[in-house]
This record gives sequence, structure tokens and C-alpha cells, in this order.
Amino acid sequence: MKLVIKSLSFLGLAFTAIPSFFVLAGSLSIEMYKTLMLVGTGMWLLTAPFWIFNKKENA
Repeated sequence: MKLVIKSLSFLGLAFTAIPSFFVLAGSLSIEMYKTLMLVGTGMWLLTAPFWIFNKKENA
């Protein structure tokens, strides 16, 4: 389960970083970019705290 949550959070992080290069190249519209950024930010914020703040792993 932890692997799935980690994978989803990194996928969300990719949704926030990668589309900017496509906008720069002119192959992605600003509207689609904003949508992908919103989805990626939501994915990251909803999944990352479950594995970043795990006290058992840090101890």
C-alpha cells in the first residue's frame, strides 16, 4: 500500500513539473497546463503526508 501511495505522489509531482516544458515548447495549451497543475498538486498534497511523516520509518 505504501508503494502505491508513494507512486501516486510522485506521479502528482510529475504532473506539476513536466507540463511546463510542453507549454514552453508550444505543444500544450495554457488551459490544459492549469488543469494538469491542479490535478498534480491535489495528488501530491493528498498522498505525500502519508509516507513523508511516517514516524516508524524515521526512527
